Amino acid sequence: MTSALPVEGGPRGPVGLDSHGLNPAGDVHWNVSCERLISMAVARQEGVLSAHGVLVTRTGDRTGRSPNDKFIVREEVVEDTVWWGKVNVPTTRAVFDNLRQKVRAHLNTQPELFVQDLHAGADEEERLSIRVVTENAWHAAFARNMFLRPSASEVENHQPEFTVLHAPSLLADAEEDGVNSGVFVIVCFSERCVIIGGTEYAGEIKKSIFSIMNYLLPSRGHLAMHCSANVGESGDCAVFFGLSGTGKTTLSADPKRPLIGDDEHGWNDTGVFNFEGGCYAKMIDLSAEDEPAIFATTRMPGTILENVILDADGVPDFHDISLTQNTRGSYQIEAIENRVLDSRGGHAQNVVFLTCDAFGVLPPISRLSPEQAAYHFISGYTAKVAGTEVGVVEPQATFSACFGAPFMPMHPSVYADILSKKVERYGASCWLLNTGWVAGGYGNSERIKIRWTRALLNAALDGTLDDVEFVVDERFGFGVPTSCPGVPAGILSPRDTWEDSAAYDAIADRLAEMFNSNFEQFASGCSDAVLAAAPRLAGE
Repeated sequence: MTSALPVEGGPRGPVGLDSHGLNPAGDVHWNVSCERLISMAVARQEGVLSAHGVLVTRTGDRTGRSPNDKFIVREEVVEDTVWWGKVNVPTTRAVFDNLRQKVRAHLNTQPELFVQDLHAGADEEERLSIRVVTENAWHAAFARNMFLRPSASEVENHQPEFTVLHAPSLLADAEEDGVNSGVFVIVCFSERCVIIGGTEYAGEIKKSIFSIMNYLLPSRGHLAMHCSANVGESGDCAVFFGLSGTGKTTLSADPKRPLIGDDEHGWNDTGVFNFEGGCYAKMIDLSAEDEPAIFATTRMPGTILENVILDADGVPDFHDISLTQNTRGSYQIEAIENRVLDSRGGHAQNVVFLTCDAFGVLPPISRLSPEQAAYHFISGYTAKVAGTEVGVVEPQATFSACFGAPFMPMHPSVYADILSKKVERYGASCWLLNTGWVAGGYGNSERIKIRWTRALLNAALDGTLDDVEFVVDERFGFGVPTSCPGVPAGILSPRDTWEDSAAYDAIADRLAEMFNSNFEQFASGCSDAVLAAAPRLAGE
């Protein structure tokens, strides 16, 4: 049987919902515009409008990703290429088939379904055609914000290569269904399908497609990156790797450098390209002064704010974290005026690794050799600070391979090897930028001022740092500049900012040991040159 005809919507392609095992009894809304979807979401009481006409929603108990509930079906097509383990957790085809059938039955009984036919990948040679089927208007609007929106003629010929069946109100029975909780996010490559249930956190939709792109690109010799990217006045491209909270979105939104994208990119033989058609920015402590371009989007209808608290006048309070610190804003990339129109750039001339070091050990900026770049890329270091999670009472090192381990289905060395080849082939400079603390670390000083971080970054990207003196850090071996315009010279060498040098040495050795301990799991897949880039304890 064919699926129900839309009550309203945009164009439809040749592939009906019956191809996904769906035969909905209710109305189906095909490729509805974001503006209309938001109106429908409000009417359906899925959210409210802020004083500026922006949709504000809540995601319930799950205010972030659910890494313990994410699985990949273990089968022949991916058996030898997925890096199975704690990140890429295997499940069986039987578990997937059973839950997919429950998802189908659930979606079929909904009074309304929302379908979006979209793309991932701004480079047409790498583009993935996707379809998102969901029970909620606001999740459809989120998908339309985040992915590339095809033209009407493109939709009419749209053949989905991967489909997301999204049933956020359907809870699994963990024991009966063979999963860990009521939440499940399962990718099946042979069926080219993702099923999501039990969580309203919208990020699961985009991250599942991101993970799929991260599997497909390396098989073609291309790099998939959890990074932001922008271009300079001369067309020079820069990419910014970093875990959540380290500044990817903030630092790539530069008034002098048009934005390619803020989170997910590929790097192939023609250059860097965005996977997405939108941005998914953290809203915590957002201000018009520090992040004017992002702040402006929170006043634009079409934006979706997740778990943001409104004051009595309906104005967002970005300092209120009573629901979660992971408050988010989703908006189409067109909301950023200063952007690259086709979301593509040339080959990266600067590769920047962002870390928020709460220990106060890493310099505000340092220059890396290619081998050191590979080492820090595989390490993917940042730090959690007290208060960010239950039980965290002092800084804790966090390592996430390739600065995005939860989304990297292959062994980290696969991505690191491609990155190293790109850096060597195109002569890219590599930098480690600490957006965290010096002067005794977290609790003893304030976080490095954004204006200083921007000044350091700009000096690296425009070549100013090429003309200053560098010294070699005794533990990590990278080069540290002794001066930079607009930045106090006294903060550039962290050891000099500490009142107690012996205390600095003890903490620095401790962090070096953490790096070395974490890297043991990757050592067998790395060259001697990369292994030699590991930090050394003082006196070694």
